[in-house]
Amino acid sequence: MPLPVLLALSYESSWWESHHAHPSVSGGYGLLHLTATAAAHTADLPPTLDQAASLTGASLKQLRTEDRQNIRGGAALLASYEKSLVGTYPRDPARWYGAVARYSQAATARSAGLFADRVYTIIREGLQHVRPDGQRIRLAASAVTPDRSQLTRLGLRPNDVATGAECPANVTCRFTPAATDNYQVSNRPANGLAPLYIVIHVVDGSYSSAIDTFQDPDSRLSAHYVMRSSDGAVTQMVANKDVAFHSGNYWFNLHSIGIEHEGFPVQGATWFTPTQYQATADLVRHLSARYHIPLDREHVIGHDNVPGASRESISDMHWDPGPYWDWTRFMSLLTQLPAPALTGSPHTGEAVTISPDFATNRQSVQVCGQTARAWSAPLFKYSQLPAGCTTQSEPSNFLPVHTGPSQDTALFPDPALHPGEDSGTSLIEDWGNTVTAGQQFIVADQKEDWTAIWFSGRVGWIFNPGGRNTRRANGPLHLIRPRAGRTSIPVYGTGYPMPNAYPQGWPPSAQSPQGLYALSAGQTLVATTPVAADDFSARHPPGTVVASSERYVTAQFNHRLALLNSADTEPTGPSP
Repeated sequence: MPLPVLLALSYESSWWESHHAHPSVSGGYGLLHLTATAAAHTADLPPTLDQAASLTGASLKQLRTEDRQNIRGGAALLASYEKSLVGTYPRDPARWYGAVARYSQAATARSAGLFADRVYTIIREGLQHVRPDGQRIRLAASAVTPDRSQLTRLGLRPNDVATGAECPANVTCRFTPAATDNYQVSNRPANGLAPLYIVIHVVDGSYSSAIDTFQDPDSRLSAHYVMRSSDGAVTQMVANKDVAFHSGNYWFNLHSIGIEHEGFPVQGATWFTPTQYQATADLVRHLSARYHIPLDREHVIGHDNVPGASRESISDMHWDPGPYWDWTRFMSLLTQLPAPALTGSPHTGEAVTISPDFATNRQSVQVCGQTARAWSAPLFKYSQLPAGCTTQSEPSNFLPVHTGPSQDTALFPDPALHPGEDSGTSLIEDWGNTVTAGQQFIVADQKEDWTAIWFSGRVGWIFNPGGRNTRRANGPLHLIRPRAGRTSIPVYGTGYPMPNAYPQGWPPSAQSPQGLYALSAGQTLVATTPVAADDFSARHPPGTVVASSERYVTAQFNHRLALLNSADTEPTGPSP
């Protein structure tokens, strides 16, 4: 078969990465993403490992664990599709379009065609990539016009397209409404409640389990979108004008769009598929353009970045998408810009972006069955976890934060998770002592291989030899500090108006400091531009938005965002 077809197909299936023989979220293995029947949560995905074994004579174990056999298996499978479709093995890459579309195992012609179109875009534009093992792969650009008419000969079912789905044209999308008790009817942004954030979630279960849960009126849970792993198909369940109950913080619900992903945040041995990442990136870019949401990590956030609305709720906030969502790769798909160059060890007062290399940043965490169940998104059926504790070391998106410039010092103890304690833990759910890729902080100090940042109102230390885990933050940057004369200022988890702004008879939402945190004089944070304090109710009176003169900025405070009253802050000079 034409080598460009196989190379491009492999990149679209796995980014030319073996993933250490572990399956993807959708049960696929290796460079050619051969799928196994063991992926019970994706029962709708045909098991291609068995077919590849039959075609090649290789064992299932060889196809799962050996690159060469995995490539042979995928090539044999693709060739069998081509032979059944055109009766031969043509040398012209253009004539393999139908086989590539079928290889996606997509259930609809639209999804299969979108997969094949991405493969042929790679062939036309060419590609260079460095694998985690250092191997460089190059696919030269080639002028190819694929025969898309082959798609109609695959016998796929009609497309899942429904009126009302708010998706870009290059994403397969249907609308299936959530139960009416699971969201709040609104009229965003026309009523003044502008979406400011896009929140990335991971289900801890299957695509279908998320849809079922959001249609269960007793769950009181929903998200605007649910993303399937195998083919990037999307089910929209709440209109973007309405308020989905997805983040655990009602003020953030008012100002965000939630996107759930099929997957398991605890299982480091799984990986999210290139197709799923790309479909999500296409959707997020579409939402960004429509609602003017900046494509940065202060506005495209994880569920784990959403703050607790009150002191009592901080410790109960969820931690998905977890340490194995590749934020660096995902954000590069959003911005379509190359990663910035290394900038060396940072300087005190400089704004830096956390940017460890995902593939080589192997971090060890403890996974304890009962604890992880309690802290993970408790919405769906859980992945099977051992009753005891295990240590897993996997490519990760985070850096541990220590109390001093040494591995021997304690992990940072978040006061909500470890009240009165001197150390945090390495439990996978202990978000209080980690920073994730894309977050931005101000450097407080630098000692040899360690960089101190202003973190959670104190100094936290990250291992950063030669500056390899940070980049100089690109502007424009909004840096804030406590207003002159203030020794410290409070930190909030919401941006509600003060009680006197509410109409008579309307009980105000509580706008009170989180209490466990404060920003002290001499400390600086990276923040967004201010937004007006507001609230919404469907009952007092129907559809009313309350806004007031208070303004709040969102800032990178620790692993999570925080809100600070603009009246308490003042801008500081540009980062050096």
